[in-house]
Formats: sequence, C-alpha cells, structure tokens
Amino acid sequence: MHKRPQKPTLRLSPTTLWEYPSQHYGEGMQGDSKYVGATPSYVIWNLVQRYTKEGDLVVDPFCGSGTTLDVAKDTGRKGRGFDVNPYRPDIERADARKLPLENNSVDLVFMDPPYGDHIHYSDSSDCIGKLSAYDPAYYRAMHRAIRESARVLKPGGFFGLYVCDYFEKKKGFAPVGFQLFVSIAEAMAIVDIVSVVRHNKSLEMGNYRKAAEEGNFFLRGFNYLFIAQKPEARIEGRRDRKGGR
Repeated sequence: MHKRPQKPTLRLSPTTLWEYPSQHYGEGMQGDSKYVGATPSYVIWNLVQRYTKEGDLVVDPFCGSGTTLDVAKDTGRKGRGFDVNPYRPDIERADARKLPLENNSVDLVFMDPPYGDHIHYSDSSDCIGKLSAYDPAYYRAMHRAIRESARVLKPGGFFGLYVCDYFEKKKGFAPVGFQLFVSIAEAMAIVDIVSVVRHNKSLEMGNYRKAAEEGNFFLRGFNYLFIAQKPEARIEGRRDRKGGR
C-alpha cells in the first residue's frame, strides 16, 4: 500500500522535480484545502522566494481560496488576488483577462487556472472554468489572460503558471499544458519548466487505477509549472550615446 510522504522541511527546491505532499507548509494554513483545486502553497512559496524580494507586488488572477495572498503575507510581499467569484473578502472581483492594474506594475504573476469544465467554480458567465479543455474557446480565453499578465508585469518581472493536462475516456487526451505553453512563449521569455508530483487521493484509489489499467490510459501524475520572464525594456539610443554604431 502506498504511504503518503511526510511533510518535508520548507526550503527552496534545487531541481525541476518538486514533491511536497501537503497543501500547507509550516504550522499555519495558506488558502483552504477544502477548496477544490487549491494550489499547494509550497509551489507559490518557491516562486516568491526565488523571484521576488520583500515589499514586491505578487498578483494572482485566479486566486481561488487565497493561497497566494497568504504566502505573500507570510513572506513580507504585497499580494493582490482576483477572481470572478471571490472566495473571501480580500480577493477582488475581476476577470483574469481584464485586470484593474496599471501597465508594468507587478513583480510576479502566479496563476493556477481551471483547465476543464469538470469542476463548478462559479455561475458567472465570464468564468473560464466553464470552458472545456477540448474547446478552442478555452485556449483563446487563456491566451488573453496570459497576455494580460504580461501587460501588468514590470520589465524583468516573472510569471508562473501551474496546470495539468486533462483526460476523459470518451474524448481522449487534451494536452492543456503545452497548448498554454505556446501562449506563454509568445508573450514572454521562458525561464524553466518544473514538474510537480501530484498527491491526489484518487491516484491511489483502486477503482481509478483499475480503470486506467483496463482502459489503457494514464492517470495524471504531475502538474507543469511553467516559469517565464517579461523581457527588459530596450533603451533606445543607447549606442548613440556611446558614440554611434
């Protein structure tokens, strides 16, 4: 029988394979583990610690239960979270495709977007979670959300997107990760790709495993974490000031 790993010491991960079996780090809570699709706070903590400093602004356009806000507070960063269906009072109501933020004003954007219509997040007509991973409209919507993140990032600012591929037996495999990766690469410079081991309870349930074996398909064992950076602004005339070309 599979034994769930114990919560490890909180530290920066030195490799591109991350494993953190708990929703929360430390003794406190970040976000709400009862919220369906809550992000492991260790993932956000690693990005915040690597790519920002105290006082920097961290933004989450799909804030869910508020994990990013809690990590920002824990680490001395300023956090702003947005969602079409705010889960708690400190999350602002806004669509990820149209954030109420100025251009070039954010140090880090992190998003853990919906990637299939199998979970009910909201009754809002603007909810991207209503769009199927098999529908091109989902990827158009996410392309706009990624471009919006690039708009609000400062030159040199960082972007992280945490997502999983999707599979339905009747429809087959939906390569969500790399379809979104294309949109990220069009808007920003890719820094790295991390695989985060999933510890979803369904992965260990006998009926799920049996169905995967008999149906000859795979259960989703990892999430992608795509890390990108908004290019630094070019300084026009730099060469001219040094004597021309």
